[in-house]
Amino acid sequence: MGTQSLRAIVEVSKRVQTALAARTPVIALESTIIAHGLPWPDNIETAREMEAAIRAEGAEPATIGVVAGQPIVGLSPKELEHLAKGGEVLKISRRDLGFAIANAADGATTVSSTMYLAHVAGIRFFATGGIGGVHRGAMESFDISADLGELARTPVAVVCSGAKNILDLPATLECLETLGVPVIGHGTNDFPAFYAQTSGLHLDQRADTPEQVARIVAAHWGIGLNGGVVIANPVPPEAALEADRMDALITDAITEAGKKGIAGKAVTPFLLRRLAKETGGESLKANKALAVANARLAARIAVAFSRLG
Repeated sequence: MGTQSLRAIVEVSKRVQTALAARTPVIALESTIIAHGLPWPDNIETAREMEAAIRAEGAEPATIGVVAGQPIVGLSPKELEHLAKGGEVLKISRRDLGFAIANAADGATTVSSTMYLAHVAGIRFFATGGIGGVHRGAMESFDISADLGELARTPVAVVCSGAKNILDLPATLECLETLGVPVIGHGTNDFPAFYAQTSGLHLDQRADTPEQVARIVAAHWGIGLNGGVVIANPVPPEAALEADRMDALITDAITEAGKKGIAGKAVTPFLLRRLAKETGGESLKANKALAVANARLAARIAVAFSRLG
């Protein structure tokens, strides 16, 4: 099916259509953070703050989700609130889109499905909290996020605070290298660890300004390398948590999840809730702060990219 046919299936809001037609930079946002990553009302507040940060930089936000089986690029405020409050919202990766459409389900898009739908709509930049990756114990479970495969094949630049530190971060970076996905540290030579500014893992590529990032992304796509690009932006220092402390809490939470038989898509939401409880809400504040900061940076990079001609 061609892009034109897909666009007939995917609903692109009028405001996003208008922005794309006017060549105004558009930033895709996922909806899993709304439905599964944060509790009410922090989720809807964060979604609104991310959209506001993007508009303040001269770009247009396009939060993506599925409502009653309809993939939507540019959720309305009412649709955003519906997914934020809804108790029966599916967590939808690329493989789940057809199922959700056929069953007229409500669904929150993950990084992989958001990237795919953004690409269908013609959006090149996407801001999120953290990408998925290789899970701890993947040698036995083969639990590797679909986000990595999507990054290898879909030409969307993803601004994130690295990968969630509930993952095997060294293995995730190795996998990204194998798949040919550039990882650019924004103002850092160290791969961020979501809640923590540093993971201790070195990055070969660094850019200190949005303009530098935009030139790298343009060069990557300009020579026909049509996969994604990861822009790793550390959590703001005022909200950052200490890496060793978080690693210990995560190890305990993963052990508990195993004892309770929690697996697959349910693991990440469980761990995020457990960490919020164990840190007295500090992890929640960090999650919100980094999400908004990434939205702001994505808009600045997209604006710089649009000026390259």
